[in-house]
Amino acid sequence: MPLKTRTNLKSVLRITVGLCAAIWLAAAAPGATGTASAQSGSDTKGAEKTPAPAATAPAPAQKVEEYAEIQKSMNGPAGNPECVWLGRRVVSLLWRDDIETAFRHLDLYDRFGCPSGHIQASFRCLILHSNSVDPKSPDSLNGRVNACWMNPPDPAPPPAQAAAAAPSPESKK
Repeated sequence: MPLKTRTNLKSVLRITVGLCAAIWLAAAAPGATGTASAQSGSDTKGAEKTPAPAATAPAPAQKVEEYAEIQKSMNGPAGNPECVWLGRRVVSLLWRDDIETAFRHLDLYDRFGCPSGHIQASFRCLILHSNSVDPKSPDSLNGRVNACWMNPPDPAPPPAQAAAAAPSPESKK
């Protein structure tokens, strides 16, 4: 091979290796998109796009207090925190026609020794009061499931309907 061709080949090879190294370094730099930044957890763009779920979720201390309150107000194992948590999920999943997931949760519910009759009564209550569930608002479903779980035979109306259903002082006259 002539000397000039070997020099050109070395130059091309050097440039190619340099470009590959530059691309590799750019991909490994923090803030770059790709697997390197996803693994490092330093991608700030993803954090800006997703809303903070902690703002709407109750604090852990509030959850503990809520379960303690439920346990005091309900008799039997249906008031146990694990039964309340799993039971509400089962009823909600049944309402949303996610039968397979509901059955998996129901297996856990039974394994913890929770009463299956309470699931039936709560779901019956939810069906009987389905006119108060807004399909576009997950909070209305959660509120109705909570009310039916606490008192399946006679659940309290959700807060929005309680104000509308209460008779005004003028209508009593």
